[in-house]
Amino acid sequence: MSRLTWAFGMGEEVNGLPPQHRKLFFIQTKWQSSARAGNAPPVLRVSPEVQPLVSSVESRFHQQPPNARMVMALLLLPALAGLFGAAEGQAFHLGRCPTPPVQENFDVTKYLGRWYEIEKIPVSFEKGSCIQANYSLKENGNVKVINKELRSDGTVNQIEGEATQSNLTEPAKLGVKFFWLMPSAPYWVLATDYENYALVYSCTTIIWLFHLDHVWILGRNPYLPPETVTYLKDILTANDIDIEKMTITDQVNCPESL
Repeated sequence: MSRLTWAFGMGEEVNGLPPQHRKLFFIQTKWQSSARAGNAPPVLRVSPEVQPLVSSVESRFHQQPPNARMVMALLLLPALAGLFGAAEGQAFHLGRCPTPPVQENFDVTKYLGRWYEIEKIPVSFEKGSCIQANYSLKENGNVKVINKELRSDGTVNQIEGEATQSNLTEPAKLGVKFFWLMPSAPYWVLATDYENYALVYSCTTIIWLFHLDHVWILGRNPYLPPETVTYLKDILTANDIDIEKMTITDQVNCPESL
């Protein structure tokens, strides 16, 4: 009878992964037959940062009946491995997504136009500088989204998407998608005065185990006063949203129009 051995660890500790992957969290699955029981699986040291997640997953995994464990191993773990492998620097946390209050009486028409990215929690799909977003109204009533960034080689990277308001009783909760095969991602406007700043939050719950946070502080100009940034970060911390990994977006020496 085969048994499943699995572990979380830091990339530098496992399988000789290259240095650029050292910060990646991952899940490794390995089937070991009873005939090879004498060959112990490799010893993996677990980072303290992910130890609570390891313990939670282990507990839930071993509470399941054998057949359910096999299904989880075959379906859940490979999917999680891909998620972790694509999310270097992003913010994983135990439990489900928080549900912070959003901007009251949100008016999407006032929100349209150009916004500059001031700070964010790093995301795998944004690697450049001079990042900005432009929102315009489409004929179907949805919002056209154009995100641009300046690559290190001086070229402009651009992607176009569409945002929708699925629940008009909470108009500040939008969903945005950039590829038709992919589901919409939450785009919640937590705070905005429309003329100076906006605070955007997106969160995805992965199975029942943990959630992935995205945060953007936006400005109508490439810079915001420090007191405004502090005010917006206080909104996040008051709603149990971790801001430790937030980074400043480089808006220095950017072209007037990307």
